[in-house]
Amino acid sequence: MTLSVETGDVERVNLLGLTRSDMEAFVEGMGEKPFRARQLMKWLYKRAVGDFDEMTDLAKAFRERLRLIAEVRVPEVTLRQHSADGTRKWLLNVDRGVNSVPQAIEMVYIPEPGRGTLCISSQVGCAMDCSFCSTAQQGFNSNLTAAEIVGQVWLANREIRGDQPVSNDTSERLITNIVFMGMGEPLANYRNVVAAAEILMDDLGFDISRRRVTVSTSGLVPQMLRLAEETNCALAVSLHAPNDELRDQLVPINRKHRIAELLDACWYYLERQNARSITFEYVMLDGINDQLEHARQLVTLLKHKPAKVNLIPFNPFPDTRYKRSPSAVISRFRDYLNANGVIATTRRTRGDDIDAACGQLVGRVQNRTTVRLGSKLVSLVTEA
Repeated sequence: MTLSVETGDVERVNLLGLTRSDMEAFVEGMGEKPFRARQLMKWLYKRAVGDFDEMTDLAKAFRERLRLIAEVRVPEVTLRQHSADGTRKWLLNVDRGVNSVPQAIEMVYIPEPGRGTLCISSQVGCAMDCSFCSTAQQGFNSNLTAAEIVGQVWLANREIRGDQPVSNDTSERLITNIVFMGMGEPLANYRNVVAAAEILMDDLGFDISRRRVTVSTSGLVPQMLRLAEETNCALAVSLHAPNDELRDQLVPINRKHRIAELLDACWYYLERQNARSITFEYVMLDGINDQLEHARQLVTLLKHKPAKVNLIPFNPFPDTRYKRSPSAVISRFRDYLNANGVIATTRRTRGDDIDAACGQLVGRVQNRTTVRLGSKLVSLVTEA
């Protein structure tokens, strides 16, 4: 969906992908003063306006030049789904040009009392090959650009708000939290994810608190160390097993970065960012990783550490060999962790009637261009 006027064959710059410094450089390249960048960002993010004609405090000549070289383009919605529990899911088309095969990604909005969480995608598919994740079974095609990532949030803001007027009062926001937990491994698309996160947290952007923007990773240690130096957001780690032997099976990147190395990177991130804690995601698989012995091993790893464990009931998908742990088993596991000094909660399953729950996002991946990590560690991951 293009919200600016189409003229000529010039490839336009999508303004949604520009950080504040990029926007300032962009307007400077047009021969304009830096304050024009601030004006543009306020129109884009504070007022959710994507039509240059509606940016009324911009000079008419400036607007006309913008129409020639810039645009505000977001992914096209091809399907909208509403869950009985209020969760909403969008299937979005990522158009890569006239001769490219359309690719589809998904994003999910989860409303709760006092907050609204938007789960966004960072890649078309995923190469990490985690065996319990439906997204991973789709294979991988490409990274999303910063504009395609930010465009999801911009689009969702307009879709959820509907006819309600834009409010700059943060207490009235419908989207209060952003999690990079949709399709893809965010740190395998490092540059674009960091740029998008910067826009989300910028006070001229979406102005979301750093504690409410969460980047999730399955354990790309070099990128985690780099992230600690370059940005400041919340970090979630997909752990899913308390020992290397089991994690090798569930999360193949563990064969390259062992649990001890991963945890060292976590504590380094906390030290550099002066953050409160790391959230460790742990999917509960019946008879696989849900026994008390596994809980005891987790305690050994995380006790007296600034860690929170988020237990996720497994959400089934076609042809999976896994089953969800019984509720009583999950409760016993959680209670053991809490009783032994590790904070643990159980994630409430939301949106499973529309396949919007954790691990169920699949989109539609065409032209899978890379092998999976289960067979070979691809250079895409190590060089992101």
